[in-house]
Amino acid sequence: MSKPNPIRRIYDWMLSLAERKSAGGWLGAISFAEASFFPIPPDVLLIPLCLGALRKALKFALICSVASVLGGAAGYAIGAFGWEALDEVFYKYVPGFTEEKFELLEAWFAEWGLPLVLLAGFSPIPYKIFTIASGVLAMNFPLFLLASAASRSARFFLVAALLAKFGEPMKEFIDKHFN
Repeated sequence: MSKPNPIRRIYDWMLSLAERKSAGGWLGAISFAEASFFPIPPDVLLIPLCLGALRKALKFALICSVASVLGGAAGYAIGAFGWEALDEVFYKYVPGFTEEKFELLEAWFAEWGLPLVLLAGFSPIPYKIFTIASGVLAMNFPLFLLASAASRSARFFLVAALLAKFGEPMKEFIDKHFN
């Protein structure tokens, strides 16, 4: 009998986290970090956790939402208080990021700040870019938090609700055909 591929083992391990007491902590940490600096979205853990424990799906969505909004506040602080020290790093090491593009982002935020945060919070667009930009461009912080809470909660609760409703057939399909 052959060993499962490494990706399958990671998937199985992530499913096993759902029944551990530390599952919420892992999910919270990843959600917080992703909203401010970490490159991997929390959905990578949220989905298998929900599939591993369908009864806990909404609890996982709540953890993900709260931690992500708190991480967004950290991203805002990075932008508000650390941008002057970091801007040259962004211009030098982030591909395609230039002072001209930053000026364009600034113009967009002046006109569309709230909708941009709402869109970034709900979509696969990297939310951390908009949390940091919100701080750099001094978006109204309570409005930023409200937009973040609404969009991140909508995203994660939608994922969890769909998995809670349709997750068992999806889990069976993945388990059967994963390799």
